[in-house]
Amino acid sequence: MATVISVRFKPAGKAYFFDPGELEIQKGDHVIVDTARGPECGEVVAGCHSVPDASVVQPLKPVVRMADSVDIRRMNQNRADEKRAFSICEERIRKHGLEMKLVEAEYTLDRSKILFYFTADGRIDFRDLVKDLAGVFHTRIELRQIGVRDESKMLGGLGICGQPFCCSRFLTNFQPVSIKMAKEQGLSLNPTKISGSCGRLMCCLAYEQKAYEYLNRITPQVGSEVRTPDGVGTVMEVNLVSGMLKVRCERADIIQAKYYKRSECTYIRGGRRAPQPPDPDME
Repeated sequence: MATVISVRFKPAGKAYFFDPGELEIQKGDHVIVDTARGPECGEVVAGCHSVPDASVVQPLKPVVRMADSVDIRRMNQNRADEKRAFSICEERIRKHGLEMKLVEAEYTLDRSKILFYFTADGRIDFRDLVKDLAGVFHTRIELRQIGVRDESKMLGGLGICGQPFCCSRFLTNFQPVSIKMAKEQGLSLNPTKISGSCGRLMCCLAYEQKAYEYLNRITPQVGSEVRTPDGVGTVMEVNLVSGMLKVRCERADIIQAKYYKRSECTYIRGGRRAPQPPDPDME
């Protein structure tokens, strides 16, 4: 086991592990650490705790020192100056006629580098733009092309549910989302209804996927032949969440299809797949 602290550099960003050394660091403190971009000031989201060695990326970098008021003031000043840098870069992009959309500008703590994040449909030759920006800011310039999901995470906004984007609020990593999840959950396959503002499948499709997979395993599918309290019938409709099955019975005196609880029906044959016995731990 390794003793680490978790440090985050952006409100909804990924938390990284660092070695606290002999320092007594609590949640909410700010620390100075070395990163691939140079020294950065980050917020501690989890104090000293132990994690398995396998979950730590080696070598584990140590905390340089606790952040002081000067570091906090410099970090806040950088955030304010990033707005000016963003406006200047946008103006230079228009000047050079580049087909790219600027998303965010970011200073490193020591202001030795400015990173500009952008989206574009293809590869962009921005060498002249970099030279132009270097002449304005007199520091290292780095342009990074990102995807549309990263753009939504950085910019934020409201989803079709009326809530702020999950990715900009609490999702630290993007989860794989597939059209199979929408099929398993019985959702409309209309792309406009299951896609987020970024144009990709909504991240929330993955939240209840395991529950739907389990319910699909234990529930007779449409077309299955089942035995009900009123006799043998065919499943016409399934509501996985409520556990209700709409069954058309073979008895001549029952004309209309009736609803039965999943527990009242015994699978016989047919359907897309045979249900499995329920797991007692999942009930």
